[in-house]
Amino acid sequence: MKIGNVDLGERPVVLAPMEDVTDIGFRLLCRRCGASMVYSEFVAADALVRMVNRSLDKLTVCEEERPVAIQIYGKDPVAVRDAAQIVVERARPDVLDINFGCPVKRVAGKGAGAGMLQTPDLMLEITRQVVEAVDVPVTVKTRLGWDADHKIIVGLAEQLQDCGIQALTIHGRTRAQMYTGSADWTLIGEVKKNPRMHIPIIGNGDICSADDVVRAFNDYGVDAVMVGRATFGRPWIFKEMYDALHQGEHGVDHVIDSDYAPMSADWQLDVLKAQVKESVSRIDEYRGILHVRRHLAATPLFKGLPNFRQTRINMLRAEHVDELFDIMESTRPLIRAAEASRGHAAEVWGAAL
Repeated sequence: MKIGNVDLGERPVVLAPMEDVTDIGFRLLCRRCGASMVYSEFVAADALVRMVNRSLDKLTVCEEERPVAIQIYGKDPVAVRDAAQIVVERARPDVLDINFGCPVKRVAGKGAGAGMLQTPDLMLEITRQVVEAVDVPVTVKTRLGWDADHKIIVGLAEQLQDCGIQALTIHGRTRAQMYTGSADWTLIGEVKKNPRMHIPIIGNGDICSADDVVRAFNDYGVDAVMVGRATFGRPWIFKEMYDALHQGEHGVDHVIDSDYAPMSADWQLDVLKAQVKESVSRIDEYRGILHVRRHLAATPLFKGLPNFRQTRINMLRAEHVDELFDIMESTRPLIRAAEASRGHAAEVWGAAL
């Protein structure tokens, strides 16, 4: 599957753009674990035009993470066009993505992101101006529509394609749904089946496991799948998905330095510690730990551990790396026991079959 001249291979799985999540360190981990392409945090066009340092910092990419897409958002065509040119000049991303899908109030409520689903003509004007302004592939990420009564994606997809975009990502919810309920992939499949559509269609929404990603490709015929919240505290999910899709193993020996077997519970704990180290070295100790807390809170590695509540509280309150790592290390016996228990249960289940 190609986006312009960017070849992502067969059945690619990509990391979604997520604010305060997909920084350069996390993107690198996901690429090493098997993500076919990674997206930056979204960047406000107005802030880029005003040369706000924090926004400019989000344009930092490295060669190892390529192919990488940088995503921008805004509601003024001139500002978004100018921001796109700044992105390409400073970062030279493989792909430039326009965010027409973010549902949060501070974005959509001001008419940007998914708010553009209420003003599709303005969305198309922004898209045309960006496509004309830059010489890298331009893509769009959006949703089914504003609400259940205005699911406009099938027709909108054709219009966006006519503007010159080279791939379209569709999240299977409306803006009104935010992240509630279940993602509806039916309309994503309809867009893909439309004989007038020739650009790649990337499906997104409720992809939480290797089985989910296989089902998305098989049932809806999408060209690629985008994974978002399921990656929190679990960058190795991309290896699980790669192996399921390609019936082979994606090597992860190079992901981190660890004395433990790749994909073992011990190795996964070391991956989380490596994420903490990278964040602290890039920002500072206090803010770096804060930045990684959502991964520590969401990781499935600690789920189901006995008497873990107080340990979890202590972990999320830690303000120093040594303190945090001592707490994380104290979980090793627990995660090893849980891993052994799962292995025993699998053996029993296999014998029963």
